[in-house]
Amino acid sequence: MVPDAKKSTPPVADKVLQASRDVLLEAGFAGLSTRKVADRAGVPLSQIHYHFGSKAELILALLRWQNDPLVERQTAMFGLDVSLSQRWDRACDYLDDDLDSGYVRVLQEMTAAGWSSLEVRSAVQDVFSGWTSAHVAIVEEAQAAGVDFGPFSVDEVVALIQAVFLGAESMLLLGRECDTMPIRQALRRIGEAIARHEQRVER
Repeated sequence: MVPDAKKSTPPVADKVLQASRDVLLEAGFAGLSTRKVADRAGVPLSQIHYHFGSKAELILALLRWQNDPLVERQTAMFGLDVSLSQRWDRACDYLDDDLDSGYVRVLQEMTAAGWSSLEVRSAVQDVFSGWTSAHVAIVEEAQAAGVDFGPFSVDEVVALIQAVFLGAESMLLLGRECDTMPIRQALRRIGEAIARHEQRVER
């Protein structure tokens, strides 16, 4: 399980988490060390070990620290009385916000690290489980409102949503967006397709 950073965020711990994010964005997962984080935060190395124990626990706390507010934001958005297409558009807006904040980079770095670390993999899976629960709820709601997903089950729709956004995030981080690879525009087009379907259902 990811250590719950919310239970351990006195001023020093919060400063360390912010420094961890900055170092991770600059150096990547492989280049991050507790010494670099301590130097960036301006705290003794002993403070990192006191609050987080180890590099692995620090990174897992960073993942939870950044992820929890975003899941809450997404859940709150899903609770609004708006259509599925409007929620898709809002998710596209959030993607830009999360790229700017560095969250997408942190998650992608942790995902890659999880390929070779069972501890990190488990933590990242916990993160995706939180997103999956929120996505299942909204897809079920849309289905109940008359949206026809054709041959796809709710779980399959959720799997596709996550695959689309994770793939888009990877390509955006790699700088692949261009005239012949209009990633953001393609994501918005999906929202337009959903809106047209909703209009047919309403008639």
